[in-house]
Amino acid sequence: MGAEQEAVSEPAGDAPERTALKEWAVLCDALAGGEIVAMVRKGGIREQRAGFAVRHHRFLLYPTYFHEKAAELQPRFASRVSASMEHRPPEGVIRISHVAEVVAVWHVRELERLREIEREHGLAWPAVVSRFEYRGKPEVRVVAVRVLALPGTRDVAETRRYQGCVSWVELDAGLDVSGARAVMGEGALARRVEALAGALGAPE
Repeated sequence: MGAEQEAVSEPAGDAPERTALKEWAVLCDALAGGEIVAMVRKGGIREQRAGFAVRHHRFLLYPTYFHEKAAELQPRFASRVSASMEHRPPEGVIRISHVAEVVAVWHVRELERLREIEREHGLAWPAVVSRFEYRGKPEVRVVAVRVLALPGTRDVAETRRYQGCVSWVELDAGLDVSGARAVMGEGALARRVEALAGALGAPE
């Protein structure tokens, strides 16, 4: 089977959220604006043995500028890298403004399926191929999310433990996510996730 849905844990309600997922700042902005609803993930260097896995239903979006490359983004987003770098927070600060909830996950093992979902993830095709083939393991995870804007932006000190090429980070202290509001209506999100399922296979 080319794609299969993975199980994720139940949502944690309005409890403080400590789990954060690193994603390029430009793509965090695109998710926050409803321009895309999915991420194509393989795993960081420190996760090379086990690869990327979705272990959390909900997580904070942790914008990162580490290895952010215009050449690896679709043209509609590549032009935003310079502006993103100019408006990045001070050194040692993580600026968090959104939380995401997982609505579907696919483990994709057929590269051509990914051609049909370019509208929803933001990576240039060569970058998709590179991730898919990384370390000789032809696979990626596609993660569709519901993004919610926090009532206010939170600045968090970036400790040494958070740094490096790793996807998941557990913050030292949780952030209050109560009052977060979805950036997209449920109907619109459902239609876009349905289109992803049409390309990647229906969730099992």
